Amino acid sequence: MAVRFLLFDLGHVLFDWEPAKLYRELIPDDTERDAFLRDVCNMEWHTNHDRGVSFADNAVHLIHEYPHYEREILAWGNRWFDMFHGYVDGTPELINRLQANGHPLYALSNVPGENWSGMLEKFGHLHKFEDIVVSGHEKCVKPERKIYEIALARMGDPDPGSVLFIDDRKTNTDAAAALGFEVHTFNTAQRLETDLIDRNLL
Repeated sequence: MAVRFLLFDLGHVLFDWEPAKLYRELIPDDTERDAFLRDVCNMEWHTNHDRGVSFADNAVHLIHEYPHYEREILAWGNRWFDMFHGYVDGTPELINRLQANGHPLYALSNVPGENWSGMLEKFGHLHKFEDIVVSGHEKCVKPERKIYEIALARMGDPDPGSVLFIDDRKTNTDAAAALGFEVHTFNTAQRLETDLIDRNLL
């Protein structure tokens, strides 16, 4: 079945999100910062934001446990936009070319809903997508089956085999492939471009 729809992840595919960018400023010592991002504000904790828990509510138990890091914990939400470097090199150009070729573009991202309006202001390329499934709004995250089903419904329930899902995490592309999606595990825009050309999408 030919691919008709493109479904993009956002973090590390369209935009470059790195919490350490902010925390290099807040915690200059490398060893202390690495421990903080491993043991305090880590990705397991952050997934609660992706599920729709507010930054403030998710900070409460950490501040209770690590009161000396209150400023740094609150910064995760208060300085959210300081974690972004900008766009991933090459991806915006591929999206422009795909749009010019008339391919329907959608996005599916594990991302907090709380600052979503600000994300739409900061990253103009988000407006290239016909619809974006935001995990923080849906209260579920990849690689759970439910969020892929939501994405298909938002695209008008196409056959999953007509959708190319692009994500940087293999656990997410594996889950999509198990549901019948075509998939691309992203690491560079150059490699994605080659795949899109091979599929006659560019």
